[in-house]
Amino acid sequence: ENELFTSLTAARNYVESLKLRPLLMLEDEAMKDFEGIQTEDPNSVVVGLSPSNFHYKRLNEAFNLLKNGASLIAINKSRYIKTDVGLSIGTGAFVSTLEFASDKKAHVIGKPSKDFFHLALKELDPKLQPHEALMVGDDVRDDVLGAQQAGLIGALVKTGKYL
Repeated sequence: ENELFTSLTAARNYVESLKLRPLLMLEDEAMKDFEGIQTEDPNSVVVGLSPSNFHYKRLNEAFNLLKNGASLIAINKSRYIKTDVGLSIGTGAFVSTLEFASDKKAHVIGKPSKDFFHLALKELDPKLQPHEALMVGDDVRDDVLGAQQAGLIGALVKTGKYL
């Protein structure tokens, strides 16, 4: 039943645990994962893959919150993604923009964060040890090396965005 643990799951858990009120820079589909989270008077900025939010006005809104004390949370810091038109810029470029402009470091929730892999294991089975788990992914840096650095076995598949 609990076979998938996503970076959105981890981000929601993180936001809830700290009782944050985020400005959510997410697409509508991802917003469903944050239903019920208070977002009025934001004290944090959550950045995920969201092409419709990556424009000057929205980025500037996030920047001003950060300059006024909000924390920066990145769903991930991917360099690029594969879309039906080929490769496209990933979330990482926009997170880096906000980090640079606000002089704040993002707390990266998803891959390749060691915490992400350890939280996923804990969610799946609290007794599961990292060396007993296999992470299969199409990204050498974020999936395979991230998993290996967290103590898991990493396996690369040559599908998806693999180059």
